[in-house]
Amino acid sequence: MPLANVSGRKLYYETHGDFEAPGARPLVLVMGMAGSCRGWLPLQVPDFAPTRPVLIFDHRGVGQSDDDGRAFTTADLARDTVGLLDALELEKVDLLGTFMGGMTAQEIALLAPDRLGKLILVGTYARADAKRRMLLEHWSELVQMGASSKVFIGNRLLWTLQDETIEQSDLIQSMTEFYAKEGAPYSADLFARQCRACSEHDTSDRLGALPHSTLIVCGRHDILTPPRLHRELADLIPDSRLVTMSYGGHLVMVESVERFNQIVLQFLDDER
Repeated sequence: MPLANVSGRKLYYETHGDFEAPGARPLVLVMGMAGSCRGWLPLQVPDFAPTRPVLIFDHRGVGQSDDDGRAFTTADLARDTVGLLDALELEKVDLLGTFMGGMTAQEIALLAPDRLGKLILVGTYARADAKRRMLLEHWSELVQMGASSKVFIGNRLLWTLQDETIEQSDLIQSMTEFYAKEGAPYSADLFARQCRACSEHDTSDRLGALPHSTLIVCGRHDILTPPRLHRELADLIPDSRLVTMSYGGHLVMVESVERFNQIVLQFLDDER
């Protein structure tokens, strides 16, 4: 079980692909809230790892990664990630982050700009508006009140999948059963702290300093982080391009996996 010592805590990580290939710049996939790095394995790692080394890891308190029980911010998660890069002696990487992972990636780019090549932000925002803050508080209360996994999973699927996917009742049932069977890789308290970190995230007055070529991807039917929040990111980041995918909600990397992976790889291979 690969564990790296980061500021006195252990972080679980996995490497895929050839890290010894000359000139290969690793791609770091930064998971969102309420998920472990295993979520990247079925759909993204098989497409990405054959052409570039890929690093995935669990945030503090998730899976086998240590949790000190303290509140944290997305900037703290960024420092964890940079510490992991140090521990693995990775000088420069590309970053792809979704939702909380996208917020963390923004903070990494601001904290250690020289360590980053290209930046990919998916289903995320520069700052939470009132509706996002209310929803995050609601989710936090649900888990802390001991809501059943079925209730909590159903609530999250309503916000992360587009209508056409939800119409597939067999698929929704199998997803609910899978997540319930697997169990959450985090505690209710850890999830509540993730909610707070996302609610308090705000890079809106700093993103103008980013020098990195940045790809921003959203699903047209994303109601958790709607397209207008991605347009705000694109307006704030100088060297950015926005891709709004016609098919997909918040989980566009799942609902339109082939097209999503293709767009990411094309961006990474671009000479810009």
